Amino acid sequence: MANTIFPSFQFNDSDYNIYSLPMYTTTDDTKQDPFDQDHVANHHHWTHQDPETNQMIITSSSSYDQERLSISDMLMIAGERFIRFSTNTIDGVSMFFHPYTSSLSHVPNDDSRDIDLLHTILSAADHVSKHRFDQATKLVSRSLPITSISGTPAQRISYYFLEALLEKIHKRGGNKSNRDKMSENAKCAALGTNLTFLATHQELPFAQVVQFAGVQAIIEKARKDGNFHLIDLQIRSGIHCTALMQGLAELPIKHLKITAIGTTDQCYIEETGKRLQSFAESLSLPFSFRVVYLTEMKDFTEEVLEINGDETVAVYSFMMLRSMISKPETLENVMSGIARARPAVMVVIEVEANHNSPSFIDRFMESLLFCSAYFDCLEECMGRESPYRMIVEGTYLGEGVMNTVAAEGKERVARNVKLEVWREYFRRFGMVEMELSESSKYQASLVVNRFGKGKSCDLEWDGKGLVVGWKGTPLQSLTAWKFSYTY
Repeated sequence: MANTIFPSFQFNDSDYNIYSLPMYTTTDDTKQDPFDQDHVANHHHWTHQDPETNQMIITSSSSYDQERLSISDMLMIAGERFIRFSTNTIDGVSMFFHPYTSSLSHVPNDDSRDIDLLHTILSAADHVSKHRFDQATKLVSRSLPITSISGTPAQRISYYFLEALLEKIHKRGGNKSNRDKMSENAKCAALGTNLTFLATHQELPFAQVVQFAGVQAIIEKARKDGNFHLIDLQIRSGIHCTALMQGLAELPIKHLKITAIGTTDQCYIEETGKRLQSFAESLSLPFSFRVVYLTEMKDFTEEVLEINGDETVAVYSFMMLRSMISKPETLENVMSGIARARPAVMVVIEVEANHNSPSFIDRFMESLLFCSAYFDCLEECMGRESPYRMIVEGTYLGEGVMNTVAAEGKERVARNVKLEVWREYFRRFGMVEMELSESSKYQASLVVNRFGKGKSCDLEWDGKGLVVGWKGTPLQSLTAWKFSYTY
C-alpha cells in the first residue's frame, strides 16, 4: 500500500490544513412501518453465551488493575445491585439486565460513588415507568447536586439523564417546562458546529472510520476524466469532502460539483464551500460548490439538484435520515427524490441504536447504554475540560437524551433505529445494498490502527455493511446502496 499521511487540523475559520488518507480509485463503471420498534430487541449483539450456565455474558472491557472502571462496567454493577435490592424483579429494568452478568466481584473504592449514582438513575427511571413520580422526584433531587458536566464520565452522563427524568416528571405533573432556556443554550453552543465537528473527527476513531470508508465507496464510482456530482444532505464542516477531493484529483476527473442541501446554518454551509474551493485550488481540481437551502426537507425534489446528463452522481448522507423518522412523509419524499436522481451510489451513515420504542423504559435503557459507551469514548479520547467535548455531550448527546427520555408523541424527534430497520425501509425504493470493497475495509482498519485508543474501537462487518462500536457497544453503521429501478 502507498504511504499514508494522516489528518492534521488547525481550527481556524479561514482555511483547512488537511491531508487525507490515500483513497484507492477504480475506473469501473402492504407496508408495515419499519420504524415501529416495539418488536426490536434491546440486547446488543456483542455478547456471547456461557455454555455451562446458558447466561449471556457481556465481556468486561476493564481490568481490575486499572484505576477506574468504564461507565459500561459500572452500569452493569449498578444494574445487578438494582435487581438485588428491588422487591419486584419483573419490571422493565430488571428484565433488561437479568440475562447478563458482569462477573465483577470487586469494585475500586473510587468508583463506588459513581456506581451508587447510576443505581439511583435506574431506580428513578423504574419509578417513572410505574408513574411513582413522588418517589422518582426525591431520588432525582437528592442525586442531581452530586452530578457535574465537567466531572467523571458517570457524573456527566448522570446529569443529563437525571435532568431528562426531571423534565418528564414536570411534564406529567402539568408543570411548565424549563426547556425554552435549555434549547436556547443548545442553539448557542451549536454555533461552533464546524469546529466541534472537526475536533471530534480528529479525536474520535469511529468518526474517521465511517467517513473514510464511506468516501472510498464513493470514489470507486468515479470515471477517469468524467464529471462527478456529489449531493451532500448535511455537509457540516465538509471534512469528508477533502478526502474525496484528494482521491478524485489523483484519478483524475474532469470536474467535481458538490451540491450541499441545508435547512439551517446557511452561512456555515457557505463558509464550508469557500474552504473547499480553496482546497480544490491547491489540488488543481476543477470544482464548483452550490448550496440548496430549503425551508424544510419536505420541499426536497429531484429538480433542485440540477443534475446534468453527463455526470456520475453520488449521495452522501451522514446522520441525516434519522432526523426525518418522526416525519415519515418528509422522509419518503426525500428518498423518492433521491431515487429519481438515480445516483451511482448512496452512502448512508447512521446511529446504530434503537431509540424509537414506544416503551419509555426500553428507550431509557437503550439510550443509557448507548451514551455510556459514547461517554467512555470521549473520556479516553478527549480531555475533560475540552470545550468541544462539552458541546458534544451537552448539545448533541444531552439534547438527544432529553428528547428521547422526556418527550412523547410528535415532540419526540430523536428516533434512532438500527441497520436492520433501514435495510427494510430502503427496499421500498428499489435500493440494493452494495458490498463494501476491500479498499473500504482497509481504510477502516487503517484508521483504527492509527489511533492510540484504537483497540477499544470495534469493527463488525454486518452483512455487506459495517457497524462501528466502542468496547462492545454499537455506535454507528455504514452502508452503500444502488438503485435497481426508476422509482
